[in-house]
Amino acid sequence: MPASYRVLSLGASYGSLLAIKMVAAGHDVTLACLPAEAEAFNRDGARVRMPVKGREGLFEIDSRTLSGKLSAAPPDRIDGAGYDLVVLAMQEPQYRSPGVRELVAAIARARIPCMSIMNMPPLPYLARIPGIDLAACRPCYTDASVWDGCDPKLMTLCSPDPQAFRPPDQPVNVLQVRLPTNFKSARFDGDAPTHMLEDLAAGIEAARFDVDGVRTALPVKLKVHESVFVPLAKWAMLLAGNYRCVGKDAMIPIRDAVHADLAASRAVYDWVVKLCVALGASHDDMVPFDKYANAALSLASPSSAARALANGARDIERIDQLVKVLGTQKGMRSEAVDAIVARVDDWIARNRRAA
Repeated sequence: MPASYRVLSLGASYGSLLAIKMVAAGHDVTLACLPAEAEAFNRDGARVRMPVKGREGLFEIDSRTLSGKLSAAPPDRIDGAGYDLVVLAMQEPQYRSPGVRELVAAIARARIPCMSIMNMPPLPYLARIPGIDLAACRPCYTDASVWDGCDPKLMTLCSPDPQAFRPPDQPVNVLQVRLPTNFKSARFDGDAPTHMLEDLAAGIEAARFDVDGVRTALPVKLKVHESVFVPLAKWAMLLAGNYRCVGKDAMIPIRDAVHADLAASRAVYDWVVKLCVALGASHDDMVPFDKYANAALSLASPSSAARALANGARDIERIDQLVKVLGTQKGMRSEAVDAIVARVDDWIARNRRAA
């Protein structure tokens, strides 16, 4: 394996968080993004601000000071071959966009391993879970045909547990981390791409930064797990918090969605965990509800899905719908999950009528 890798990240907003950690470990990362974003990243680098334990304020990482190289370009200016790894870091509806769809197809033809950090698992990843009816899951995707050329053996999923956002008063190349937890990836089906992930994880773990004159390890690591079910732990969090931000007429912060009625939140959370176990997960793959509820106290804004709907989005990632469909496949039903799906359906229908 080479000492450094060439990584392509489809998506430069949330994707810049994992990208900058890879660049700090000496790898070269290309961000596929909008032209204006590419110009900002190429001119001013990626700047990621995060909290550091025991230090006041946020520490900023500037990609221009790191050992690897970060660059950016629009999708139609990127050759889909020549990379060691592709990180799928856009929202699921964006993959049907002109330029992006063609780039995904080129990546599939080149047989490059892909690690998704979407909340919505790509269809080829679901194919790695025995017993799932993939045909029944296709309507949950904005355009399922985007994924038809991808090999499940070259697709893995990484739970995007760190919470980050672009500050509205800052340039597009600035990302702020509000919950600095770890990315948790399942291994690939094959050993060679899995060893590459482990190399990347080790490099990120070993990287040190000059924080107030002290060489310091910063949070947000990449962890590689043997179980294909580990990234599915995020589903319970999304259903108990992110999608319950969506009210009938307005959006509420994740913190309030979880803590306004903690018993109701726990019931949704436990039902989704039960579903994951029915699919084959171990309870050890899941995150305890109390740990999630404590983390949710710091999430004082509505989820990205809720904000998108409030801003008129006609398509968002539908993990809520996918979880309901998978529950049906296992003979399970939750009235609370049905209500979540109905609220999201209603917002999308209203947004489409308004458009």
